[in-house]
Amino acid sequence: MHALRKWLLAGLLVIVPVAITVAVLRWIIDTLDQTLLILPEAWQPDRLIGVHIPGFGVLLTLAILLTVGAVASNFIGRKLVGLGDRIVSRIPVVRSIYSSVKQVSDTLFSESGNAFRKAVLVQWPRADVWTIAFVTGTPGGDVTNHLHGEEYVSVFVPTTPNPTGGYFVMLRKSDCIELKMSVDDALKYVVSMGVVSPQKTATPPQKTIAR
Repeated sequence: MHALRKWLLAGLLVIVPVAITVAVLRWIIDTLDQTLLILPEAWQPDRLIGVHIPGFGVLLTLAILLTVGAVASNFIGRKLVGLGDRIVSRIPVVRSIYSSVKQVSDTLFSESGNAFRKAVLVQWPRADVWTIAFVTGTPGGDVTNHLHGEEYVSVFVPTTPNPTGGYFVMLRKSDCIELKMSVDDALKYVVSMGVVSPQKTATPPQKTIAR
């Protein structure tokens, strides 16, 4: 019985990661394949080839992103993007949604942005209970008028094993310990609920966030 249990656990350790990876990849591919619907019916790969081959939507999505990125990177493209932004900003309701999403995407995906570039160790949800968080910026607006004394930072505390949910909090910069690990390693640590432990650094981190 001990041997059977050992083999069963070993099989699960091999099969479960593979099955979850395949399921996630299949969901991504099936979702991106929906972009094929923008093509005329006569240009659909299924019609041209005569058989359904998953993944053509990934290629189409990549081609669209590269094309839009190339156009938006030149002078004329930036003018067109600016014109589109001004048009959308005049449409009620839509402008609120678009501006919010655009601000978040500009912060996350901009090469000059600082959001989610640092993993920190913070005490949450109470003192002496530690968790990993990610620096998203600094407090702004009227909030800064009520935060006196020390410098504060905005951080996102993710939940586990689903890091897309979490809490946005503002903490004293001196209360955040910058971790000497990449954001990817920190996310793996969070998603795995501490099972996948990052490699230990040779020197302990300083109890501050680097400027």
